[in-house]
Amino acid sequence: MYLGLDLGTSGVKAMLIDGDQRIVGAGHGSLDVSRPHSGWSEQAPADWIRATEDAIAELKASHPGELAAVRGIGLSGQMHGATLLDGSDKVLRPCILWNDTRSFREAAALDADPRFRGVTGNIVFPGFTAPKLVWVRNNEPEIFARLRKVLLPKDYLRLWLAGEHISEMSDSAGTSWLDTGKREWSSELLAATELDEDHMPSLVEGTDNAGMLRGELAAKWGMGPGVVIAGGAGDNAASACGMGTVSAGNAFVSLGTSGVLFAANASYLPRPESAVHAFCHALPDTWHQMGVILSATDALNWYSGIAGKSAAALTAELGDDLKAPGPVGFLPYLSGERTPHNDAKIRGVFTGLGHESSRAALTQAVLEGVAFAIRDNLEALRSAGTAIARVTAIGGGSRSKYWLKSIATALGIPVDIPQDGDFGAAFGAARLGLIAATGADPVVVCTAPATEETVVPDSVLTPAYEEAYARYRRTYPAVKGI
Repeated sequence: MYLGLDLGTSGVKAMLIDGDQRIVGAGHGSLDVSRPHSGWSEQAPADWIRATEDAIAELKASHPGELAAVRGIGLSGQMHGATLLDGSDKVLRPCILWNDTRSFREAAALDADPRFRGVTGNIVFPGFTAPKLVWVRNNEPEIFARLRKVLLPKDYLRLWLAGEHISEMSDSAGTSWLDTGKREWSSELLAATELDEDHMPSLVEGTDNAGMLRGELAAKWGMGPGVVIAGGAGDNAASACGMGTVSAGNAFVSLGTSGVLFAANASYLPRPESAVHAFCHALPDTWHQMGVILSATDALNWYSGIAGKSAAALTAELGDDLKAPGPVGFLPYLSGERTPHNDAKIRGVFTGLGHESSRAALTQAVLEGVAFAIRDNLEALRSAGTAIARVTAIGGGSRSKYWLKSIATALGIPVDIPQDGDFGAAFGAARLGLIAATGADPVVVCTAPATEETVVPDSVLTPAYEEAYARYRRTYPAVKGI
């Protein structure tokens, strides 16, 4: 048996698979996000451990024998989080999360240094880890003075699981400290933020052995000795391993809390001016590009709270047939935006509201706004030299057929729906655990699921969608200065 642990923003998912990659069972532990100030987003690392224990306890209750047979564990996690430890591995402050934008000034200052784009192949976004450390240095100097180790969220789980300070390439590529082409820490960039390699974990590939489960935890969960922990992956690369998006030409769209358009690459293809991320993949000698929007299902869930109806009920009101975009538009920039704007200060907006604007009209506008934001990502990837002919949809938002029809029509490409099953980050992490424990060929293991259905663009509505997208594109520069 093999266990995948995915540390997300809203919870930890634990998934068991067998040697034939059949899903045996899953458990979940919930997490909350603290937002003490506008633009801030934090979590206590102790809550990650509690949620992980909750998820594994659920698995132990339902599948004790299978859990006892685990031989490999893979880790996936939300990226970019700044987990700061002292010399005794004590957490110094709450982790500053991926969608925290407080360090936008520090990010701009680092990005103005041409070495950062040149070495990392990426813009220094406010959500990345390096500018957060500069913010801590500038605003919490007493904490910065005590800092001895910086870990990403999933790697803090590894420290608890195995007692090791280890990270891997895909997650570390989102820190603004990794030489993404050479797949190693850049001492030059670390020095630019008054850090050095001693502050960093050691690096492995995502498929490598990266520690052994501590005996205390193995005994607690009923496992035997020698359980291998894989290097793992950042959540998007882990999802790509779960979806089999590991070879050039394959792509997926993820509708989770954030939205991601992800394309695998056989070589390193940086183009930072496009605001596309060029990161290492979890598999050795592979890379990927992705465009990221900060609010996908987060936007619908926000509106759901305002409307007082569940997201599923809101989308059900739209019916099954795709409608032409109406006069109401929506920019889903509730916590700023990454691709293509790199704008931490912009916020969401409805346009075209009138007395006749119904709840359904606003729901439709939210779905279309996210679809058009993903279209922005498609255009950015194209400008970065990556052609995408079709995508596979994953994430909670992909359960809405209406939303997928809207996305297919906005993008102008087919959207494949995989056969029923969970092929996301936890599954990808379990696959990495299998590879690390058995030495299996990663490409043989990380195959794509069969396609259940394909959603094609609605050619009748394509002109209306193109017109609405052009209006969407004009909205951002119109409101940017407000």
